[in-house]
Amino acid sequence: MTEKSMREYNLLSERFIALANQMKNEGKSQQMVNASLMSASGIYATYTAAGNNAGLTPSGVDKVVAVYKANLENVQKLKQQ
Repeated sequence: MTEKSMREYNLLSERFIALANQMKNEGKSQQMVNASLMSASGIYATYTAAGNNAGLTPSGVDKVVAVYKANLENVQKLKQQ
């Protein structure tokens, strides 16, 4: 990812976190906010990969899971620095 792309990526991520924190501050549980964010992400990942009128095949689900796993592992590495 280029430096410019990385900055945009970080800014977009920060916007999602700010919205999640806003929901939490409205009294929603962290578990509910997290589950909703994950669901929305899964819906959008499906839309991105398969379009609006299709779903993922089992191998498509595996590919999305692999991307999520790699991203989560990267977040954990960054938190440990």
